[in-house]
Amino acid sequence: MSPSTDPSPTIGNPDHPLFLNLRDRRVVVIGAGTVGTRRALSLAEAGADVWIIAPDATAEVRRRSVADPDRFTWIPRAFRETDLDGAWLVHAAADDSEVNAAVVAAAERRRIWSVDAGSAQSSPAWSAVPVAAEDGVRVAVSGGGDPRRARAVAAAITAGLGDGTIPLRRRRKPSPDGGRVTLVGAGPGDPELLTLRARRALRAADVVVADHLAPAALLADLEPDVEVRYAGKRPGHHSLTQAQINDLIVARAREGHRVVRLKGGDPFVLGRGGEEALACVDAGVPVEVVPGVTSAVSVPAAAGIPLTHRGITSSFVLASGHAGVPDLLRQADAAPADATLVLLMGTRSLAETAAALVARGRSGNTPVAIVERGWTADQRTLVGTLDDIADIAARAGVQSPAIVVVGEVVSLRSSLGDLARPSRGSGHTLPQHTLDGRDRTNSAGAGVPADATPSSSAVRTQPASPRPSARTSPAPMAVTNRPVGPAR
Repeated sequence: MSPSTDPSPTIGNPDHPLFLNLRDRRVVVIGAGTVGTRRALSLAEAGADVWIIAPDATAEVRRRSVADPDRFTWIPRAFRETDLDGAWLVHAAADDSEVNAAVVAAAERRRIWSVDAGSAQSSPAWSAVPVAAEDGVRVAVSGGGDPRRARAVAAAITAGLGDGTIPLRRRRKPSPDGGRVTLVGAGPGDPELLTLRARRALRAADVVVADHLAPAALLADLEPDVEVRYAGKRPGHHSLTQAQINDLIVARAREGHRVVRLKGGDPFVLGRGGEEALACVDAGVPVEVVPGVTSAVSVPAAAGIPLTHRGITSSFVLASGHAGVPDLLRQADAAPADATLVLLMGTRSLAETAAALVARGRSGNTPVAIVERGWTADQRTLVGTLDDIADIAARAGVQSPAIVVVGEVVSLRSSLGDLARPSRGSGHTLPQHTLDGRDRTNSAGAGVPADATPSSSAVRTQPASPRPSARTSPAPMAVTNRPVGPAR
């Protein structure tokens, strides 16, 4: 049967999904009310050459037709069948159902796909509700003729893509030009404090290079074939040097992999993230940063210590113990006298730091707190003064990671107590030396041998070491924490 005599097909529910490349192709929209405007703008976003036929139009259509007349044309009159000349697709969105029916009939005669916005039953094609996604992934939802249902399903998919529940990781062999590095802040140790963007980056990663302070549960959730590298640096133990880490993330990205550099806290707060970003830029590797919840603020908060408080202080100084006591004193001298001092990686030099602050004019009675393993189930807080905090820490066997807070805000802990409720998955990654490279069944940690080179890829897990309990501390120590356990 010739095309000219072929009867029109029976209209039914569309059941074949299809994505169209409409760039530079003419699409005609009949009607310029609310629905017609929305359709026209969406088509323009897709790069189509949009023609709108309607006696009247919304302000947005009028504005757009003046601003971009070559790509967005409004013809202010009623529909004529010749308006479909050269069209690839037609949207009937007039307020009059008879006009829409006439548009669909004209399109059928010309074998042009059309959408009747007012009648799902008579429309040859349906518009799907689009779901925004990343990295070339596109999802569109049909509600079976029920637009509200389609929007509800699309919202659920959007949420799943946003929180990483729906994976976006590539399955085909990576191409060299598709690699990139994402510097992800993992927060203080509780996976529930990870940002949605960070979770998405992890779910899309081919390679994860993790610090020992990244939440272990995040590694346990990765797919089995994701390469996980331990690159933690602890006092006296560096599994990889910073130069080796830089080389590793650049090399893996140049191979076409999506690399996540997973760092405790925030990458740009005493995390050397800037050095890693510069290494990528210098190597021509695309790099982005996903900020994290910094332990400098969140760990004291978990112990009921706000770094600023009305009537006490409005500022704080953040310093690294690795930079040395002179650097801390220089920063303290430049800050207001009532500023809270926050010291990361400072427990090993605590005695020297406390003595230097007193010698510099701070009262020996200034409150000091040490918060160990904040936002984990074995969080512990010790409170003393500049005069006695070093002895308290020594008797308690304080270990890293720990945050030291100096200032009058520490006194608020006696009223607030612990304010954190760590999730069951809280805890840090830990290096170890025995289990199989793909065993992530124990969520306490993961790592590679201390003598690993950038070419090794072993990943292992081990339970966390037993922690000293505040309840069994010697009586003279000022240990003021309440028991902290998993949220119920």
